[in-house]
Amino acid sequence: MGTATRTVVFTDLANYTAKVSRTDREGLHKILREHEELVTPVVERNGGRVVKNLGDSFMCLFLAATDALRAALDIQDLVGVNPQVSIRLAMTTGDVEEIEGDAFGEAVNLASRILSKTPAGEVWFGSGTRVCMNAAETPWESVGRFQLKGLPGEKEIFRAIPKSRCWLPEPVAQAVKVGNLVRIKRGQRPPILPPDPCVLLEGFAPGSPALLEVVDSLPVLNPAALWLSGYNIASEDRNAWAESGRGLVVGTPEALEAAIEEAMKVVTRTSGSDTIVLDVGLQADLELVLCGLALPSVPLSDVVSSYFYDLLPDGRWVNRSDRSVLRVDVGAQGTRIQALAPGVSVNGKSLASGEEATVGDGATIQTAGTSIQYLATNAASGYTGLMLSDSEMRLGVVSGQTAELGREPNHPGLAYPDRRGQDNIRWCPGPRAARARAGGFTLDRALAGRRQASIQVLGESIQVTPLHPRCPTFVLHPGVNQLERADNTLELRVGDMLVAGTTVVGLRDPE
Repeated sequence: MGTATRTVVFTDLANYTAKVSRTDREGLHKILREHEELVTPVVERNGGRVVKNLGDSFMCLFLAATDALRAALDIQDLVGVNPQVSIRLAMTTGDVEEIEGDAFGEAVNLASRILSKTPAGEVWFGSGTRVCMNAAETPWESVGRFQLKGLPGEKEIFRAIPKSRCWLPEPVAQAVKVGNLVRIKRGQRPPILPPDPCVLLEGFAPGSPALLEVVDSLPVLNPAALWLSGYNIASEDRNAWAESGRGLVVGTPEALEAAIEEAMKVVTRTSGSDTIVLDVGLQADLELVLCGLALPSVPLSDVVSSYFYDLLPDGRWVNRSDRSVLRVDVGAQGTRIQALAPGVSVNGKSLASGEEATVGDGATIQTAGTSIQYLATNAASGYTGLMLSDSEMRLGVVSGQTAELGREPNHPGLAYPDRRGQDNIRWCPGPRAARARAGGFTLDRALAGRRQASIQVLGESIQVTPLHPRCPTFVLHPGVNQLERADNTLELRVGDMLVAGTTVVGLRDPE
């Protein structure tokens, strides 16, 4: 048989390796037999066929994407009644070449890569399946964009939603935890809204007069604060709702209720305080706070042509992550951001997941849990701008003490984030960039020293002294966009910021 469009499905027993290590051969055979007895009848009943058994995994082919998704959800429903078994399923739709009963092609490789990202108990699928499926028949949502091993670029991946599950988007989950979620059910009058609310509309048919009426009755809100719950939603209705930057919570009413109850549970922190005071028992006189990401200008030394950093839901910047909500990309054409999850806005304008926008000086970027101010800086400093937002990483300093900043500062010190890896760098051509790449060059390591600068507090006096001979430290005063290089010891005041490498540290009065 030649090449044809098929949906390729992989099933996989979760935690199979751990189970093998804890069972004998008879028990292992029983596990594999139960997997086969569960999967094969469901696949065949939905018009598919098992291509091959890979031990703890099956590869299956379906003529129709919707049938493949229905089979996957049926399998998860059956697994749900057996706590001893946990299965993950992944699929995509594309050209497949069938040879002597086996299947080959890019779709097979992609489905296998998606499986490697799929958590236990979930059904994930690629954009090929997303295009071919009946969206009104199979509940689904995006889980983000992923770099898959051996495949170019990033691929958007989606999740099929069973009747028993509802995954709250991060903005909604955060609103539940802080008490800002306002639930409006069909037939109810909208209540008085708290400051900065997250509004969840429940029981409304998409596009219905009742939904339009309740939306029109609300005060002016950031569209990203408005969410509609539903289960089977047609593509046309999804698009009409999402085009204005509003969000969807996909799940049955029962699953939604369970998810909200789960999010309301109090999570007790067992770690120590985020603020470290140098002398126990003494009140800190100054706090040093990691408060932003500094963006070096490009091209950089004929090595870096452009680069990006990803923002996690908790406000930390990393080189790359599958859990990112936002990406900032710096290139020769300027600074751009890309929304990687719902709930992102720039100056009040919502961005759809995957949408990009150019940011200018003073822009306010809002995500579910973080508010960021973008500050453009003077080009002569070697920086294009700063992404400013206070984090929970801080160091309390007592008068008479000296604290260090850097990648590996002497004690007592505030360490810069250790962002390893080169996935976020796009290289310049030429031997210099090749040598830097081979030598493990990263922006964080190349532009900041292990011991970068020291801060000394003496009564009302705050002084910064640069410690690294080649990596410069800059000072930024409030209300000024010009970075001042600290070549010698400089006097500082509360509210100033220090910039070195890709890290911004703010001087704050202790809370």
